[in-house]
Amino acid sequence: MHVFKVWSPLASKVELRISGLLYPMEKVEHGWWQLRVPNAQPGMDYQFVVDGGDALPDPRSRWQPQGVHGPSRLPDATFAWQDQHWNPPPLGSGIIYELHVGTFTVEGTFQAVIDRLDSLVDLGITHVELMPVAEFPGGWGWGYDGVDVYAPSHNYGSPADLKALVNACHMRGLAVLLDVVYNHFGPDGNYLSKFGPYTTERYETPWGNAVNLDGPYSETVRSFFVDNAVMWLRDYHFDGLRLDAVHALIDSSACHFLEQLADRVRTLEAKLGRHLVLIAESDLNDPRIVRPSQIGGYGIDAQWADDFHHCLHAVLTDERSGYYGDFGGLARLAKALQQAYVYDGCFSEHRKRRHGRTPIGIPGYRFVVCTQNHDQVGNRACGDRLGHLVGQRKAKLAAALLFSAPYVPMIFQGEEWNASTRFQYFTQHEDAELGRAVSEGRRNEFAAFGWSPENVPDPQDPGTFERSKLNWDERSQVEHGEMLAWYRSLIRLRQATPDLCDGDLSEVSVKFNEEESWLLLQRGSTWVACNFGQNPCFVPAPENAAVVLASAEGSRTGADGVKVPAESVLILSTSSELQDTQSESSDALYRVHTAT
Repeated sequence: MHVFKVWSPLASKVELRISGLLYPMEKVEHGWWQLRVPNAQPGMDYQFVVDGGDALPDPRSRWQPQGVHGPSRLPDATFAWQDQHWNPPPLGSGIIYELHVGTFTVEGTFQAVIDRLDSLVDLGITHVELMPVAEFPGGWGWGYDGVDVYAPSHNYGSPADLKALVNACHMRGLAVLLDVVYNHFGPDGNYLSKFGPYTTERYETPWGNAVNLDGPYSETVRSFFVDNAVMWLRDYHFDGLRLDAVHALIDSSACHFLEQLADRVRTLEAKLGRHLVLIAESDLNDPRIVRPSQIGGYGIDAQWADDFHHCLHAVLTDERSGYYGDFGGLARLAKALQQAYVYDGCFSEHRKRRHGRTPIGIPGYRFVVCTQNHDQVGNRACGDRLGHLVGQRKAKLAAALLFSAPYVPMIFQGEEWNASTRFQYFTQHEDAELGRAVSEGRRNEFAAFGWSPENVPDPQDPGTFERSKLNWDERSQVEHGEMLAWYRSLIRLRQATPDLCDGDLSEVSVKFNEEESWLLLQRGSTWVACNFGQNPCFVPAPENAAVVLASAEGSRTGADGVKVPAESVLILSTSSELQDTQSESSDALYRVHTAT
């Protein structure tokens, strides 16, 4: 027995299509239609027909084995989970690893990711974050143009394969986060408007009409997404969700959608008996997102804080185009290290207005930061990674600041060995006109940044996708292996040093000299001496601090501080325990790691 249900409040007739036959459905309350089918079994394909139109997939389809235009299929809900006693580690002491299933391995499947999990464990990762896996058009894509948000992409495997991946992560002590997109739907294969008012013309977003969160019939639309979040967390055992671009969730309701979602997840957390987290992407610099609902916030656990990336990137590359015009200089980087938001109500030249609000009282573990992610790499014209732009010496310096900052660090696939492969923007829209428009739009977008249109990879070209796949073999090469060892050392240092996981921003001290291009970050007994310049310099670190990690050879000179080579970083400690560990053996975990 299976009860087929679909919401279509404005329809006068809805039918269920199975094996080429149509069966009328019964209209029940609040615009829902339903039909009980006694002999329905897992593996059965079905579609809905609204008012005699085309046969369409279920908006809440759990499986689309033939893609976004094909019929929906009933999945087998049974799975032999082995994580009954699993509880994820705290996000505040976590290390997040963002990956794209389709390019993380040559095979590009859920099963293939499992084969690489031990490498992430060895690196010291605690949380794996999957870029969106909901069904999207074509054979490859980033996943942000998904349309069947309840169905894992058939390109990556079956629903059971995704459960196997989550289960395998938990068996290795890895928490799993899923990137979900609730702010818009993709244009190809989006049949939701045939069923009901999922979007509204009242508001516009960069992707067109906004999702209907506060207009007529919005209650069921809100539930559509809240129920989706619950499904991923409950049925697939995900440990948390990353919410894409929440600034595009336009909602004037007394209870904002994010607050409703957070409340529902807290209730689910209590029922399941395991910790769950929500992380929001937002460019608003609005602390309400992570404040508790009891004091007027939305109750989200953490948010991406892009100002850290922008400041560090601008210092390392000297880029000032686009939003980077608002950043640059060590003063702004120092501010980002001390309070996450650089723009906290001050004037933004790029936006031509004041932007943001001071995040008073919010601890550092409420913010996720990075030096690279899918956006900051993939939304460059050629998908350049930081190492491609500034070289390995500066990339090491960036990594040291990332793992010593008072926030939750996140790295992007391949970053840990300074992968040579780019991560480019790729699509496979089956609609030829849409594909042409995407390719042309991509070229025009980057023309404004000074890049020649002919040098911008065509998103629709299969080669753009293939070039973005990681080459795991290069980790054995000297230069890539050196970077991998650097990341391992930084992560182990962070995980073994309580001061570096302390989210109390009032305890963060930063000194800098713009003219000499050095910055000194203090986190308790740990000091991070950075030289961004092209010449060696002296940084005024305490005399009793010993070097425990270095990206290049450095030497102490007493009262003058520590001598830091050009484009390098030294991490020092006044902790006798850490110093003893370093001096006991040349193979100790905290040995000075020097560049060749």
